[in-house]
Amino acid sequence: MDPLAAVSEELAEIDGQVADIFRALSNGFQKLEKIKDVNRQSRQLEELTDKMRECKRLIKEFDREVRETERRTDANTHKMLNEKKQSMIKELNSYVALKKQHQSNLENNKRVDLFDGPSEGFGEENVLLASSMTNQQLMDSGNHMMDETDQAIDRAKKVVQDTVDVGTETAAALKAQTEQMSRIVNELDSMHFSIKKASKLVKEIGRQVATDKCIMALLFLIVIGVIAIIIVKLVNPNNKDIRDIPGLAPPAMNRRLLWTPN
Repeated sequence: MDPLAAVSEELAEIDGQVADIFRALSNGFQKLEKIKDVNRQSRQLEELTDKMRECKRLIKEFDREVRETERRTDANTHKMLNEKKQSMIKELNSYVALKKQHQSNLENNKRVDLFDGPSEGFGEENVLLASSMTNQQLMDSGNHMMDETDQAIDRAKKVVQDTVDVGTETAAALKAQTEQMSRIVNELDSMHFSIKKASKLVKEIGRQVATDKCIMALLFLIVIGVIAIIIVKLVNPNNKDIRDIPGLAPPAMNRRLLWTPN
């Protein structure tokens, strides 16, 4: 028999669900290594990330159940449950690290070159153009090109600074949204746990109500039987088939003495 099932059916059920997710993660990462298309790799990583989120939620629920059973289990059992929880966390962290590694490789594959080299014939065209210019024209042309280059560099610096500012604001917004989502997930986990406990309590109350109804029905039958016996005794008090009920025996007949003293 599974030792977790001996402690709690909920713990055994959660352990089975976590084991299924770990098997799915292992198969998913093996499949990911065989995929060459970048878009398919990205979709596969998203699916694996969703499975890891579900696994994290189940481990949190497992921890709550362990704390619930702490009062009614011995020290050895509690130690076994904590070791099981730590094993789940360790295995989940290994898959998280593997996911980060694949995510980094995927981002490297998506990078593109930002600058292109000069087109063919461009250098030859410049040589022909320069050969027909005077020294002053060449100097003016060089200064003009330097001015244009400086302006292009200034524009590039501004674009980079704007990009950095936007990236900083986006990172701050994403961090705030991530914290908010984490709080929402924790609240949902707590609500799910409370609903589960409430369902168990409702079932127990239902069983108690059913037991009370059975007891009331039995008492009702007993009262009806007693009333029936009383009615039969009152209607036919000489019926010897029915024993007298204490306190309800028929009145004794008046005895007449055949001899009285003077």
